[in-house]
Amino acid sequence: MSRFIAFDVETPNYYNNRMSAIGITVIEDGAIVDEFYSLVNPEQRFDAFNIDLTGIDEEMVANAPKFPQLWKEIEPIMSSGLLVAHNAVFDMNVLKKCLRDYRINWKPYARYTCTVQLGRRLYPGMSHRLNDDCERLGISLNHHQADSDSRACAEILLRYLKQGADIRQYIRTCSFNK
Repeated sequence: MSRFIAFDVETPNYYNNRMSAIGITVIEDGAIVDEFYSLVNPEQRFDAFNIDLTGIDEEMVANAPKFPQLWKEIEPIMSSGLLVAHNAVFDMNVLKKCLRDYRINWKPYARYTCTVQLGRRLYPGMSHRLNDDCERLGISLNHHQADSDSRACAEILLRYLKQGADIRQYIRTCSFNK
């Protein structure tokens, strides 16, 4: 496996069924080769908690693309390698809900791995919150900013791979069947 698509999403409210931002960092042959970031108009209200956490509000996303429009641009990237996220269940579920709610057919399933799960195996008994992993590994982070979080996830994965981590046993499948 030589191509990984690290991604991170921010959400506008506690429903976690829409994106307000997405960051994507592409790893190929052991190096970061591309990055993508976009705000997303979630067409939903924002909770104060999420605004405080991410700094993103309704006004910022008013002219941002809606998910179906953005998906046309990012789908080729998202289809081009193994998906990776830090606490991947969250990000994969938001993606799944966006695809479902906008009735976008992608593919029956996507394979992914989670840097939290890898970290728990490599560093048992430690916290694996993104900011803690970044501090421990000396990785720059502007937390809860999708571009910074996806870049940090990619850098964590690269560190784990350089340490000899075998991710094959940590590859999971997310089904997109209705």
